[in-house]
Amino acid sequence: MKKQLIIDGNSLDIDMTYAVMSGEIQEVIISKAAIEKVQKSRARVEKVLDSGKAIYGINTGFGSLANTRIENKDLEQLQANLIRSHCVGVGDLFDDDIVRGILLLRANALCKGFSGIRLEMIEQILFFLNNEIYPLIPKTGSLGACGDLAPLAHMSVCLMGEQKVRFKGEIRDTKEVLDSFQRKASVLQAKEGLALINGTPVMTAIAVKCLYKANQSLKIAELAAAVSLDALKGTVKPFHEGLHQVRAHKGQVFSASNLNKILKGSEILDNHVDCEKVQDAYSLRCAPQVHGACWDTYFRVKETIEIELNSVTDNPIVLEDEIISGGNFHGEPVSMVMGFLLVAMCELGSISERRQNRLVNHDLSNLPPFLVENSGLNSGLMIAHYTSAACVSENKTISFPAVVDSIPTSADQEDHVSMGVTAAKNCLDVIDRLESILAIELLISLQGLEFNLTEQRSSTAIMKVFDRVRLDVPFIENDRYLRDDIDAIAQLIRNNELINIVEFEIGEIIPEV
Repeated sequence: MKKQLIIDGNSLDIDMTYAVMSGEIQEVIISKAAIEKVQKSRARVEKVLDSGKAIYGINTGFGSLANTRIENKDLEQLQANLIRSHCVGVGDLFDDDIVRGILLLRANALCKGFSGIRLEMIEQILFFLNNEIYPLIPKTGSLGACGDLAPLAHMSVCLMGEQKVRFKGEIRDTKEVLDSFQRKASVLQAKEGLALINGTPVMTAIAVKCLYKANQSLKIAELAAAVSLDALKGTVKPFHEGLHQVRAHKGQVFSASNLNKILKGSEILDNHVDCEKVQDAYSLRCAPQVHGACWDTYFRVKETIEIELNSVTDNPIVLEDEIISGGNFHGEPVSMVMGFLLVAMCELGSISERRQNRLVNHDLSNLPPFLVENSGLNSGLMIAHYTSAACVSENKTISFPAVVDSIPTSADQEDHVSMGVTAAKNCLDVIDRLESILAIELLISLQGLEFNLTEQRSSTAIMKVFDRVRLDVPFIENDRYLRDDIDAIAQLIRNNELINIVEFEIGEIIPEV
């Protein structure tokens, strides 16, 4: 039986949205209350059409052509022309999970009943989603100003039975797929084309994926830092609860608590009691401060995106007593926080790389050079660290916030844009590389830790992670092909297996915010 979600325009959150994007939820339907709102909103549009009054987006041209009145007999052609003319996206196509997110978020926003669209149009969107019919949507073309115009046009043209979709893993003509379901293509009526392509569901769908993966990365970063600290025989003294309470940033307090819980019971920590080191390096000692700032950023971004999930972002807005042309389609809120999250994820990778550097440098680690016994003949983990450094550098090169760029378009009618899709895509790219950075830190830190396990054990949580990783990634005695090892750990990160092991021991890593 299919797992079902009922949408009403008001109740989506990050977890629900990602569950639909990942395919965990297979069917989405509209609530009865939302159906009534949609029908009332459409009735208001029909009333305007009957009056003959010119209202932008309903019976006028678009953008700088807003003052051109269109006759009622030409409105269907106007909507079709709008969609076709906006199908100008270029480059690679969005993955199916992002397309699922786009379909869901566009339907959810329209369900609020302020867009003047017919119910059957929302039902058509959900028909595509529920039957895994995925429009081919290019990644590049949105300025995030009048919403995600180009990518949403590529979605909408398929609702009209045109162009191509991915269905059951194959690229096929949309009409052919609809015919196989005996489903009619949509014929867009007044206001509907603009309602479909004005809005922020593309940048927001990417943002949801970013937040899901950022949460994974933050948890793994806590684990990796804990393993690195034990491998380097560091101290947990800087993670003392009282020290962090006097600064009281929520993320910092939370991160210190996580590190203490993960390391609790480690016998290796006793080495620091009488050692000659006065302090650990910042990449160890200040992990709660850096990770914590990244957690705080995550909390703030999540709050903004969950507001956007349930917002009306098209134009004009059909209120009860008036139809108003405004700017809710502008992607500034999403674009700004995506730049913020991108910076946080860059920093998470940067401090991870510094810990890796200490592990492979025998002058700093008191471990064998590059963590292999017969170094010289073997390069060990020297070049794995190079890859982390390369990933960190690549992340830095795209850390400039896309939101601060703007190119006026539409004859200067749209003279300030958000670049929200660019911001979200860049953030996702950074997090993808961060996964590799953290996988490499675990590869390196677990190798270093193993040299300390001859006489002492680490914590229960770390030892269970160690045992699981060793099933796929044996101890490195001599040089071998390491890409498979990195990929194996990255897969354990992506499928939450390592996180589940840790959370089974210390409890679910959920902050109190």
